[in-house]
Amino acid sequence: MTDLWDPGGMTDALIDLTITGIAHGGTAVGRHDGRVVFVADAIPGERVRARVTDTRRDRFWRAEAVDVLEPSADRRPHVWPEADISRDPAIRPGGADFGHMTLEHQRALKQRVLQEALDRFADGRYQAPTVEGIPDSDEVSHDPSQAGLRWRTRMTVHVDDDGHIGPFATRSHRVIAVDDYPLAATALADKARALAARAARGETITINGRRVRAGDRIDLILDSDGGVHVLHGKQRAATETIQQRVGERVFELDAAGFWQVHPHAASTLSQTVTNLLRDRVDADHVHLDLYGGVGLLAAALFDAGAHDVVTVESDRHATQYAAANLAGHEVQAVTARVDKFLAAAQAEDPIGAVVLDPPRQGAGRAVVDGVAALHPDAVVYVACDPVALARDLGYFHEHGWRARQLQAFDLFPHSHHFETIALLERQ
Repeated sequence: MTDLWDPGGMTDALIDLTITGIAHGGTAVGRHDGRVVFVADAIPGERVRARVTDTRRDRFWRAEAVDVLEPSADRRPHVWPEADISRDPAIRPGGADFGHMTLEHQRALKQRVLQEALDRFADGRYQAPTVEGIPDSDEVSHDPSQAGLRWRTRMTVHVDDDGHIGPFATRSHRVIAVDDYPLAATALADKARALAARAARGETITINGRRVRAGDRIDLILDSDGGVHVLHGKQRAATETIQQRVGERVFELDAAGFWQVHPHAASTLSQTVTNLLRDRVDADHVHLDLYGGVGLLAAALFDAGAHDVVTVESDRHATQYAAANLAGHEVQAVTARVDKFLAAAQAEDPIGAVVLDPPRQGAGRAVVDGVAALHPDAVVYVACDPVALARDLGYFHEHGWRARQLQAFDLFPHSHHFETIALLERQ
């Protein structure tokens, strides 16, 4: 092995590695003298030269690939030219960490990550499903070469000390210049480029009546009608109502509030939840939508046959929108932390289906214990983090629950993220 390692153990040294795996979080895995090295921008099966960036932990190091010595057959030119391996890692933008490989291989690696999480945290009880692709945005679906691009309906750019506007470099807070944003919807990319061009000319930029300054973030949001909403980062709490359509329904929400990023994500998730619960919803029971946001999956419960739904969300603004979005249905929109709501819950009526769509850290033991204590008819868990899902499936198993069905969707092409939906039933 050609070993260019600095025996002094300093970072920035170069090492040659054979990549053997993929880790949760999207980094590849190799070994140097028996130590695990997590490597950005590499693919299992490759041999790469990597620059060491972090040696603070004895168990593992972190590194960034700077050259590919033996490429994978699945390697492709990066979909974001500024993020290509030919560029110095210090100026590669983040957000497209799988953009250097085919979509098919990206999904195979996501399935592998899910399987390894299930094996580790759910005692190997489950077979990871195939990670399914969903249609690309309408504007590029006719062109196979553009598959997986132009899907982001929300994006963020930042302002540096010199007034330049652009994305952060990977794993840093350093703003870099880019020519395009290939994952962003065209309208958002055009707006972001226009803002950067104005900043480069030294123009004063004002958003919502406030001047944009160094250190600020700028959020760009696309609504269902194609309108671009620009929010000044320091004013994200200010309410600006936008609309998002899912099938025949229109959901109103705060522009700064949570909504799925892929244009087909909300419909894919809501339809999947409805299909999983269609024959498992007793109209005489009360059903729960936990981490309910503005009511997307509560609406899926009604579509599955529910008549009475309680949706729980800690964000007061989202709860208010949920009540309005579900007007005409028998719904109770509760503003509360889910764990505290469950700790205080005293089910006077039988609990039917429970839908959970927690944030990235997952539901956790207290919430799982609280759900199990209500003895619901069925549980559907929507997860954006495979490790958190696998951990929580292990907690459910302790209460006698098992995942009857698992589905996974590639709602974030060219990144390591994906969504998994689990239907759980009591054994």
